[in-house]
Amino acid sequence: MKLIGSLTSPYVRKVRVVLAEKKLECPFVTEDVWSAQTTIGQDNPLGKVPCLRLEGGEALYDSSVIVEYLDTLSPVGRLIPPPGRERAQVKTWEALADGVLDAAILARLEATWAGRSEAQRSPAWIERQLGKVAAGMAELEHGLQHGPWLHGSHLGLADIAAGCTLAWLEFRFPELNWREQHPRLGQLLERLMQRPSFANTRPVA
Repeated sequence: MKLIGSLTSPYVRKVRVVLAEKKLECPFVTEDVWSAQTTIGQDNPLGKVPCLRLEGGEALYDSSVIVEYLDTLSPVGRLIPPPGRERAQVKTWEALADGVLDAAILARLEATWAGRSEAQRSPAWIERQLGKVAAGMAELEHGLQHGPWLHGSHLGLADIAAGCTLAWLEFRFPELNWREQHPRLGQLLERLMQRPSFANTRPVA
């Protein structure tokens, strides 16, 4: 296998964390999808990372698809429950965390993308996306009211997805200062950062 991605992408980080937690060896190849010289289209027609190139040459893309596949490769540290209601709940938490990221990234691109002038940027669009971020963060905080993990009694995919989102928000949106409003999420990220899988995958600008 070969993982293609960037050192700043939170979606790529989610896959890298899962690989580490599952103790799976996989070469990591960095790719700048914004570069004119990018070749990511040869592996993913959508031009996005992460992308996992399998031994047979076929590719998997979208972080949620990749991590679900990786969880089946080893019985070590199961991160997703078997099919059923619990699995759906964990995947819903993952979707929420990824959705917060989707909105935050759209807000950042609207504010910083070099392809638009200042006059072309839409403060209303940015505000709408940040509203989704705020609502999603509140729901994640609420999910931690009964224990240290979002689902079950140990680390799972829900927590990994949330942790990658939280860390990226601190990396790209420090002005949000989300820890003040969401202390449980702050504690979750602190717990996660004690794990080598998170400590060794910090985003690099």
